[in-house]
Amino acid sequence: MPSIESDIGYLGAALPILKDFLLSGDIYWSLGSTPPPGETAYPQLTLGGVLLAQRRLQAHREAQKNNKAGSRLDAELERIQLKMRVSWEQKASREFGARSRLWRDFLEDYRSEPGNHSDRYAYEVTRRVMLELLEPYSSNLPPAEVELLQGLDELLRAVFLPGDFIWEADLAAGFSESTFWYLYGHLRN
Repeated sequence: MPSIESDIGYLGAALPILKDFLLSGDIYWSLGSTPPPGETAYPQLTLGGVLLAQRRLQAHREAQKNNKAGSRLDAELERIQLKMRVSWEQKASREFGARSRLWRDFLEDYRSEPGNHSDRYAYEVTRRVMLELLEPYSSNLPPAEVELLQGLDELLRAVFLPGDFIWEADLAAGFSESTFWYLYGHLRN
C-alpha cells in the first residue's frame, strides 16, 4: 500500500488537473508527477484512484486522529465533485464498467488456475474496493453491469475464506467489514 505521503502527493498532483480530466473522454490519465523518495511511481489518474487515495487518508486520520492536509484535500475534492457533478457521475459510470471487467478477468483467471492467482488477491481486490467507491457516483448503470458485480460477488463468496484484514492495520478503520467484507480474508488455493 502507498504511504500517507504518497496518497497526499497523488491527490495533490490530481487536483490541479482533475477538472480537465473529468471533462475528457479518457478513463486513465498520466499525472506527470514524481512520488516521494522511496515510493513507487504514482498510478495513472482515475476517479477510482482518487476515491481510494482519499479513503485511505481518511482511514489513517481515523486511526491517528490527525492529518490536516488530508482534510483540506477532502474539502477540495468535494468542491470539485459538487461543481462538476454530471461529469463526475459520467466518469464514475464509465470507470465502473472498465473496473468490473478487470475484476471479472482476475476472478476468471483465479477460477481456472487457483494456485497461480490466489497470491495476487491482496493487490487485485483493489479493483473491487474501487467499484464500491465508484458505485454511489455511477449514474444510470446498465442493469447488466449491476448484475455482473452481483454475480462476481457470489463467485467470490464461494471461494473466499474469512479472516484478518489483508491491508495495513491502520486502514481497517476506513474499510468496515460489513461493507468491504472482501478485505477480511483471502482466496482458497
